[in-house]
Amino acid sequence: MVGAGIFAALGPAARAAGSALLLGLGLAAVVAYCNATSSARLAARYPASGGTYVYGRARLGDFWGFLAGWGFVVGKTASCAAMALTVGSYVWPGHEHAVAVAAVAVLTAVNYAGVQKSALLTRVIVGVVLAVLAAVVIAVVASGGPPSGASWGEHLAIGDGVSAGGVLEAAGLLFFAFAGYARIATLGEEVRDPQRTIPRAIPLALGIALVVYAAVSVAVLAALGPRGLAEATAPLADAARAVGAEWLVPVTRVGAAVAALGSLLALILGVSRTTLAMARDRHLPHGLAAVHPRFQVPHRAELAVGAIVAVAAATVDLRAAIGFSSFAVLAYYAVANASAWTLTSAEGRPPRVVPLVGLAGCAVLAFSLPVASVIAGAAVLAAGALFYAVRRAAGGKGQGGGA
Repeated sequence: MVGAGIFAALGPAARAAGSALLLGLGLAAVVAYCNATSSARLAARYPASGGTYVYGRARLGDFWGFLAGWGFVVGKTASCAAMALTVGSYVWPGHEHAVAVAAVAVLTAVNYAGVQKSALLTRVIVGVVLAVLAAVVIAVVASGGPPSGASWGEHLAIGDGVSAGGVLEAAGLLFFAFAGYARIATLGEEVRDPQRTIPRAIPLALGIALVVYAAVSVAVLAALGPRGLAEATAPLADAARAVGAEWLVPVTRVGAAVAALGSLLALILGVSRTTLAMARDRHLPHGLAAVHPRFQVPHRAELAVGAIVAVAAATVDLRAAIGFSSFAVLAYYAVANASAWTLTSAEGRPPRVVPLVGLAGCAVLAFSLPVASVIAGAAVLAAGALFYAVRRAAGGKGQGGGA
């Protein structure tokens, strides 16, 4: 979770809600908590790889599992584009699309060769990112006040022009930054004592991320003000420059690039593996299930995902990528909450209010996103549903099994 999202999502959220993005952050965290709790209970009940693709098929039926898997694949593909564009925005402003495409090409090649992000590398990346975020917060606090002459209170105050719709849109966009907690759930087969470990790990990770995000959001808002943040393409670097910490600007750019590249490497890996699983079940073209005889990776799925991400990174802007990703991933978690609702007390069902609030929250946030994101997201999900219907009508049957 603590990766590129916090470097990328603050600007679009500020454009939607100004300083009220802090309210949106809290709302996004509530929905994420409900999603995480529902996912944790389902993961404890079904400790198999695949996440909601597995839960939806087991609890609601084959179609809902497919829709969750489809939403994951298309949503995370858009996330890959957003991560790549984040690299470009911080590394070479004004040429972010070219940098993004290059980053996707390089990391697709890395994944194709079977090189994965190790646990040690993950810890190093998280350590670097947390150090950079802490440095930005400390620099803002030590600066004594915004350079504009306004007080921090004026920058953080919620203005009169803020609407409920703007707060909801900001929450939907900031939800993008929380994505990642369910990765614990999808590793259910590899966790010792999953019934105990997973329900504890997910809320703990979510809580740590929320504290970090709140501190960074307040600091960046205090430094730039709502308007300055809304116009920023590299918000944390701009905040460092605004408070006179010029030395921190290149450090922040490096930290953002490290975070985004680390996220992108893992995302391409994850999307290709889910594509592999759905292709094996014939929920996607079966040719994508091929595994390279030497590198032992789903090479066709890797190349397909890489190509689609490269096209998206070359043609869309960061806000559009974040919005589309959030819509599709919120649909994924809506299925998770609906699945958790069907659990019985003996199966570890969460309090009824949790999946109810989670399901309603996913729906509200999804349809509060920018109109273009809603239309594109709904169209792609509908296309997936149509593909499923055509496949069923033609006599194709999912071959069972989890992702």
